[in-house]
Amino acid sequence: MNVEHEVKRLVEEIQRLGSKNAEGQTSVTFGVLFNDDQCANIFEALVGTLKAAKKRKVVKYDSELLLQGVHDSVSITLLQE
Repeated sequence: MNVEHEVKRLVEEIQRLGSKNAEGQTSVTFGVLFNDDQCANIFEALVGTLKAAKKRKVVKYDSELLLQGVHDSVSITLLQE
């Protein structure tokens, strides 16, 4: 699958699972994304897709690396709806 398509799907899933924060941006925690069955079926490498989206300034999160369990509470925020 191409990276741009994966990032677009990621945005759709964050919008589906997330909620608006105080700034009006949609955000979701890594744990919610990682543990969602639909996301698990879509993304072979969720962490890689998140990293690609962060590099493209589509999302932001405050961790260099995301690991299940350890980083479940890290908030992932959409910068581009």
